[in-house]
Amino acid sequence: MIGDPYLPGLFVGDAPRDQGVDALRWDQQFGEEGSGGHVSTPGAPRSADDQYRISVTPSHDVDEDSGAENEIGPTGRPYREVPEPTPLDRHGPATVVAVCNQKGGVGKTTSTINLGAALAEYGRRVLLVDLDPQGALSAGLGVPHHDLEQTVYNLLVPPQVETDEVLMRTRVEGLDLLPSNIDLSAAEIQLVTEVGREQSLNRALHPVLDRYDFVLIDCQPSLGLLTVNALACADTVVIPMECEYFSLRGLALLTDTVDKVRDRLNPRLTLGGILVTMFDARTLHSREVMARVVEVFGDAVYDTVISRTVRFPETSVAGEPITSWAPKSAGAKAYRALAREVIARDSRST
Repeated sequence: MIGDPYLPGLFVGDAPRDQGVDALRWDQQFGEEGSGGHVSTPGAPRSADDQYRISVTPSHDVDEDSGAENEIGPTGRPYREVPEPTPLDRHGPATVVAVCNQKGGVGKTTSTINLGAALAEYGRRVLLVDLDPQGALSAGLGVPHHDLEQTVYNLLVPPQVETDEVLMRTRVEGLDLLPSNIDLSAAEIQLVTEVGREQSLNRALHPVLDRYDFVLIDCQPSLGLLTVNALACADTVVIPMECEYFSLRGLALLTDTVDKVRDRLNPRLTLGGILVTMFDARTLHSREVMARVVEVFGDAVYDTVISRTVRFPETSVAGEPITSWAPKSAGAKAYRALAREVIARDSRST
């Protein structure tokens, strides 16, 4: 019997090793109504006692004439109806979103940049906060962050500066940035002796919240004090998750941390959604992980799925979002769809 310390019962049995992961345990009820749809894997047995069918449908464009409400998306569920965002006649106060996952390389920074740009396209004023000492968010927007004298570090560690002294405009209209660089790596040590250290970021952001509709915080790949600061001031947390086993395995630890922050520091914190990234419908592994995360987290999983594409590395080099670098690409369309979902789920937009 093969088990998992974080998600008990997730991987069980003796799986064929050529499948890439231990076989997922699929209940016979998985294909029944209300559990996420049912389309058998191509070439799979179709006998009545087959317990290993999973829902698999590659992502494709919606045909308006075919009835989009019944179309099965890459999550294995029908697409949910998401209204077109309405224009705003005023801005603020902002909904603070922590983009968080303790595992690195899952698309946190890419998602923060492109979600922020897509929200700005829909007329929302957005502030991006780079809370990673690597400064990838800043670099991804073309900011020479290594040369900056004022960064997020100076907002958190005494003597603090005013937020407006760090605030920067980006090339995208309606999208601003609080940049970061390697100086931030010293903040966790220096904040240890500070009173109310978990609320340092909250105090820094409070003066500017009325100017924006969304504040997106790009967290570092750890569950340290900086990430706790992000969760302590956030209204919701969005979890980008690479569609592979190790990323799925760490979700339980992350959701446990979110629960602890909610109980002890921030009662309003909610799970905004889980964003599946780097999805490849051609691989059995991606389809198995997708099916399992939908089974465990249900409606919290966004219908929008970010597939692998060479466009994202290109945008990092160009220093701009994919919505402006390749506006007609599948990646740009996906992040616009995600922006619509985020706006629809935002209680302050209703």
